[in-house]
Amino acid sequence: MNTNPLNNQHITACFKLKRKEFQLDVSFTTPGKGVTALFGPSGSGKTTLLRCIAGLENPDRARFFINGQCWHDENKNLAVHRRPIAYVFQEPSLFPHLNVRENMAYGWRRIPKQQRKLRFDDVSAWLGLEAFLERKTEELSGGQRQRVAIARALLTSPELLLMDEPLASLDVNGKAEILPYLESLCQQLDIPIFYVSHSPEEVQQLADHLILLEQGHVTGAGDLNALLTDPELAIAHFEEAAAVLEARVVNHDKEFHLTSLAFDGAQVSVSYNGLPLGHKARLRICARDVSLALVEPQQISISNSFAVRVVSLDPDRDPSQLLVRCEVGGQHLLSRITRRSVHLLKIKIGDLLYAQVKSVALMK
Repeated sequence: MNTNPLNNQHITACFKLKRKEFQLDVSFTTPGKGVTALFGPSGSGKTTLLRCIAGLENPDRARFFINGQCWHDENKNLAVHRRPIAYVFQEPSLFPHLNVRENMAYGWRRIPKQQRKLRFDDVSAWLGLEAFLERKTEELSGGQRQRVAIARALLTSPELLLMDEPLASLDVNGKAEILPYLESLCQQLDIPIFYVSHSPEEVQQLADHLILLEQGHVTGAGDLNALLTDPELAIAHFEEAAAVLEARVVNHDKEFHLTSLAFDGAQVSVSYNGLPLGHKARLRICARDVSLALVEPQQISISNSFAVRVVSLDPDRDPSQLLVRCEVGGQHLLSRITRRSVHLLKIKIGDLLYAQVKSVALMK
């Protein structure tokens, strides 16, 4: 990866910040587009890093370049109000005396017309807010209020969107309500996003790139699937461990209400979704849903099966299990199976096996 800070397609950052009981010392490069998730346990430095990027902290050392622009180095420190960012917090903090339309327009009206990069109606449509524009914010659900907060932030036409656990204050229903909108929004936006989370499911669904933090240090940074399936990293051993694969729609079977997607010579089916042929989509395959066979399965109820090659075998958190990393084309997935199964099947690195996938989640 090109780490030149002046590269107009990348973001490079280096921050050192000492506090009484915590020290942030991070350095990374990430693409200057798409969603970069900052993932790690509580206290790992995710929010502190986000605040450094926003200029809200005064680090001991700082370098931040975004798509060819210098915001912070040894000679320059762009003031907070001059950094073209939008910041979405855990709590929406809407203006209670304004309705939805007025909340959304608060920042939009302060941006000169010639500098507005997003249309009010487009943002409203992306976040599904058209029917709520005249409502008072107190009449909205938690998920709806957070969608309004995101819309208000976007309408300031930022060059960088910072999101600090925007779903943390929502219950299960609220998260389920807003996630599809966030997923669609991330596909529509042409600006980079830093998304803080400690939820593996959110990261798997929304992120393109991943930065792993632990105790103020970066433990991994790079492509989402590469890190999710790296057995050297803790995230690959979580109960929710999964691979996120790039695929495209190749067929619809309306008789059985199925849609087929292909990736690297393999093919899987999911519930019919009506997406156009050729549409690029992402598939999430959990490690616990992948079993392995020595021969191509026949006459079984599991319909998603394809050839894979074993790349590594690693101990898992449960001593009775092993984590098997497999390659399919240029992508990887994980299978969590028992040590006993590995022993009985005599599985070893380099073997050509057949992955049987019980469940595949389509992420548009």
